Amino acid sequence: MSTVNAGRRAANSDLMKGLTRVAFVGYGLMHLALAWLAAQIAFGQSSQEADQSGAFRTLAAQPFGKFLLWFVVICLVVLAVWQLALAVWGHRDVRGKKRIFERASSAVRTIIYAVLAWTAGKVVVGTPSSSAEQQQQTTAGIMSKPAGAWLVALAGLIVLTVGLGMLWYGLKRQFERKLRFDGANPHHARKAAIRAGQIGYAAKGIAFAIVGALLVEAAIKNDPGKSRGLDAALHTLADQPYGKFLLLAVALGVAVFGVYCFFQARYRKVGT
Repeated sequence: MSTVNAGRRAANSDLMKGLTRVAFVGYGLMHLALAWLAAQIAFGQSSQEADQSGAFRTLAAQPFGKFLLWFVVICLVVLAVWQLALAVWGHRDVRGKKRIFERASSAVRTIIYAVLAWTAGKVVVGTPSSSAEQQQQTTAGIMSKPAGAWLVALAGLIVLTVGLGMLWYGLKRQFERKLRFDGANPHHARKAAIRAGQIGYAAKGIAFAIVGALLVEAAIKNDPGKSRGLDAALHTLADQPYGKFLLLAVALGVAVFGVYCFFQARYRKVGT
């Protein structure tokens, strides 16, 4: 019990709360880089894959890029630790099945942040890997197994559902309950943050839904090349009628989510 209490105290310490708030800044920078890559695809000027590894390489190419990318790596590690604490001890403001769901979601986010930190770390030390290529190879490996195509299709449906859920989460302002507004102009801050969250989550939801649909298509057509993650999703969107305008809208939405992350640095409820 003393170990559990010590863990809770550490997760709720002023130091950990402060680090978590700063970490949202790094997460926001990653989304701004992703938005820039998506816009470059829309204008036909992309030289990087429009996924997380491409975003990290874009950050690394900026002035003081290595310092900036190390900052993002540390931020992602902090977010992973915070979500791990929430998965183990957190979400005590809800009970029953909802608490189980929230803790499971935090466990998934822990893995996502850790993988992103690992990917960014490989870029900053000079051994970058392609997220799109890795996903394609993973899909090909699964599809070579018995019932592998069915597993890929199931994964695609799950990702598609997550994307639609993210879209609903944003449009219905479900994220609002995780924010706490105070300060000199709480009304104006609330209005701006909520609008940014709605647009940002909707844009990310659309991108995830396309990724899921492409996974299902890869399974149906037995073509792992369709499953190149976010990069393939954005290129697919660009190839549609009026696709460049749609892609620019998504790019703007992802950039707005980056801005929402900056709002979270100030107004997000942190700790457990």
